[in-house]
Amino acid sequence: MTTAGHSIALAIPVEHPALAGHFPGAPVAPGVLVLDLVVSAAESWLARPLALRRITQVKFYAPLPPGAQATAHLRLDDARLRFRVEHVGSLIADGSFALAAGTDA
Repeated sequence: MTTAGHSIALAIPVEHPALAGHFPGAPVAPGVLVLDLVVSAAESWLARPLALRRITQVKFYAPLPPGAQATAHLRLDDARLRFRVEHVGSLIADGSFALAAGTDA
């Protein structure tokens, strides 16, 4: 089953604790933090927690500066959550997560 796509704004607060030391003087959001925001956005959109089985594919194209507004484009296809994260028209990251059995839409 395929669920219609959804887009949602993302932002990492400049005071987020994951930014400390990553990198002093020129901070960027760690990739794992971007992925966490994507999963949280998908759970909010679908109004339920997702049981992730694994990351099936992910690629980071550019860093996301703290405080910057990004947009996550989400799509649920059967047992796979696909995503794209964009900032000011540039691709930041894309990929997909495999969901555990019984968690598709």
